Formats: sequence, structure tokens, C-alpha cells
Amino acid sequence: MSRISVRGFAVASATAVTTVGAVVGVASGSTPAADDNNFEATAADTTLLADIPAGQQAQVQTASLTQQADAQASAADAAAKKSAEETARVQAAKDAKSKKQAAEDRLERERQEKKERAERASRSEVRSTASFAVQGSYTVAEVQAMARQIVPADQFQCFSNIVNHESSWNYRASNPGSGAYGLVQALPGSKMASAGADWMTNPATQIKWGLSYMNGRYQSPCGAWSFWQANHWY
Repeated sequence: MSRISVRGFAVASATAVTTVGAVVGVASGSTPAADDNNFEATAADTTLLADIPAGQQAQVQTASLTQQADAQASAADAAAKKSAEETARVQAAKDAKSKKQAAEDRLERERQEKKERAERASRSEVRSTASFAVQGSYTVAEVQAMARQIVPADQFQCFSNIVNHESSWNYRASNPGSGAYGLVQALPGSKMASAGADWMTNPATQIKWGLSYMNGRYQSPCGAWSFWQANHWY
């Protein structure tokens, strides 16, 4: 008799039922001896469906199908749960990354605002050139002392570096070829008139103009010095 496949088990005239309810069909009379031996070896603990009362055979088969359906449903539930957990994990990672980036951006804005406030405060502390007594000439030490009083302390070294390279602190330094003049080699020198009419002879006026120029074009003397190092002019 041929076997009939029903969701993973076969039903025939002689059928074995395993201890867990799986049904295995066995053809009568036509199965080779070797197959019979293999079957007997692997199903020694089984009970023949024929040995079960006829009224209970349908129940046994239904129970087997129910177990298979329950197993499939459990597997589907487990897969759905795993997928949901993975989706939640990925979303949580994205949220954490977004929060971290937002916090870093906020800190950067706060640092920038603090820096700008400090720079504005430094510039507001610049001493007026009118407070320096006018002299016929000035030594390098005197000119540097003026600069220390006019230029904010945290910017003085950068300012000094530029003046060292441009004029070696000679407030009367002149470049005949270009027309640059003074401590910061303003080009042309007459630009410094915006800081005072005595720009040719007063180091304080030149320092005031040079500081204003550096702040306006490079945000600070240190900004100007960074540019100077890269280009050897500013």
C-alpha cells in the first residue's frame, strides 16, 4: 500500500506511533527486508497505531498535528521577539549617538561664546594712548613697556612676535621700497593716522593702530601671528 504524506507523517495500513506522538507509515508486504530491519532498529520503542483502539486513533493523529503547529508558532514567536529586540537595540544606539552629538555641539557653542566674551573683554581693557607722556624719542624697552600696557596680557607674546619680525621694535622703521612704516609696518604708514595724528613719532599710537588692525582682520594678535607664520606677512 502506498504512503500518504500528511504534514510530516505518513498514514498506511500498518502505522507506528512514536513516544512523542509522531506518526510513521509502514507499507504492508512490499517493504524490503533491509528496510524492515532498519525500521525495527530505530522504532523499537514505538506502539503500532493498530494497537490503539479505533476511537482514539484520530485523537492521536490530531495531537501530533497540534504539537507540530504549537512548535511552529513558538518558533515564529521567538523569531518575532528577536527581531523586535534587535530593532529596539539599533534605535537605542541611534538615539544615544544623537544625544551625544547634541551635547558636544552645545559644549562647543558654549566654549566659542566664552572665548568671544573673553576677547571682547580684553579689547575693552586696551589703555588709551593719551595716558602716555609724549617724548622726543623712545628706547626699545620703553616701547615694549607701552605695548604691555596697551595689548591684553594673553595676546602680548603674539603681538611681540610680529613686531620683532616686522621692525625689531623700531617705531621709526621704514621700508623705502614698499612705503611700510613703524612698529607693525603699516602699508602705507599713513593708515595709522586713524589712530592719531602723531603716528610717525608716537609708538603708543602705532601700537594702538596695530592692535586694532590685528583684531579687526584676524580676531586677535594671536590670530595674526598664526597667519604670519604660514605666510610670512599679515
